[in-house]
Amino acid sequence: MPKTTPKTTPKIPIDPARTIAVTALGVISPYGIGSSALEAGLLAGQSCLSPAAQVFPDFSGCVARVEALPAVAHPQRSSRSDRLAMAAAENACAGLDPELLRQSGVVMATTVAGLTELSPEVAVDPAAWFSRAGLACGAAYPISRVAAAVGEHLGVDGPVCAVSAACASGAVSLALAANMLLDGEVPLAIAGGSDALSEFTASGFHSLQSLDPAPCRPFDTNRQGLNLGEGAAVLILETLAHARARGAAVLALLRGWAMTNDAHHTTAPQPDGDGLAAAMRLAMEMAGVGVDEIGFVNAHGTGTPLNDAAETRCYEQVFRGRSTPIPVSSTKSYTGHCLGAAGALEAAIAILALRRGVLLPTLRLEDPIESGSVEYLRGPLRHQPIAAAISASAGFGGSNAALVFGKAETECSGDGRFDA
Repeated sequence: MPKTTPKTTPKIPIDPARTIAVTALGVISPYGIGSSALEAGLLAGQSCLSPAAQVFPDFSGCVARVEALPAVAHPQRSSRSDRLAMAAAENACAGLDPELLRQSGVVMATTVAGLTELSPEVAVDPAAWFSRAGLACGAAYPISRVAAAVGEHLGVDGPVCAVSAACASGAVSLALAANMLLDGEVPLAIAGGSDALSEFTASGFHSLQSLDPAPCRPFDTNRQGLNLGEGAAVLILETLAHARARGAAVLALLRGWAMTNDAHHTTAPQPDGDGLAAAMRLAMEMAGVGVDEIGFVNAHGTGTPLNDAAETRCYEQVFRGRSTPIPVSSTKSYTGHCLGAAGALEAAIAILALRRGVLLPTLRLEDPIESGSVEYLRGPLRHQPIAAAISASAGFGGSNAALVFGKAETECSGDGRFDA
């Protein structure tokens, strides 16, 4: 594979039957319900991080929590991750024809699934699994349950798949759903990710010394770690031809996607960022865009020393030779790290950046990592037209995913709203 990416590439004519359109977004975030709440919070520069002790009394640091969880059917059989996923999917699918919905496919990502409901008593006492609490926990625990809950909630008869590829899961779900559409398996795909805050997960990151005791500051030379968040994001994907045929507004085009693996370490990223760089190059090649045509990268950007250093080397590889440094930011500084939901939520944010023509700064970034090829965004919100953006995701075990989104100006609704 070449180690450099073309500055520009020949324009590839859009084939509506082979082009993936994003026609709706459903978001449940610490900002509230819906993509409008997400948009308002981000554009206002509002951080969702608050003291972790409000959720986990034994932990210091910060988390971002969804305060008002929407009501859904059968909450007694559903984990918090399930409920976030169902609410986001319902939000995304509002107004869809029931018959089209029935024929659709579901691809949902998670890493936490029902761990929030795994009580200490059940975890340490096998006999407790046979209690009422244990049986309820067992029904909500499987990772597959998040996708199944969405399919059941929406009445979907098509394929329903669960994805768990660590912190790249949300982006991987969108890539797999796009492949499903190109293969002609379904007319429409409901794809995204959902994860809830879990004491088990917080304990794991604490043991790895990966948690920042203060609000995180990704890409700062003095960064100390990540903050956990929760939420769900669901994107409605379909071919552009299908969207046009049913008269749907198109928010953006998913022009390219790719997945790779580092094959390096269980928790540490490949130091030079080669795997993520390969995913980005492949996604850009599929999209038919060069480095000068990418206007913004919504980075994985966890705030851990190893991740941010590896990502910097990745972007230096991919964007070396670009006319100007590539604008990069981490929106985990707003929402925390939402784990299996992160890639889907950040895809939604990349679409916001495209539609609004904004470059979101990384919050609390004071002393950015120095790089001649990368501009780590900080300070006030910058208004700047963007033709294409990349959402980059990476996860434990070496999972990498890159999504290239492009504007669809002629397809957008007249009022230009993010949640049109």
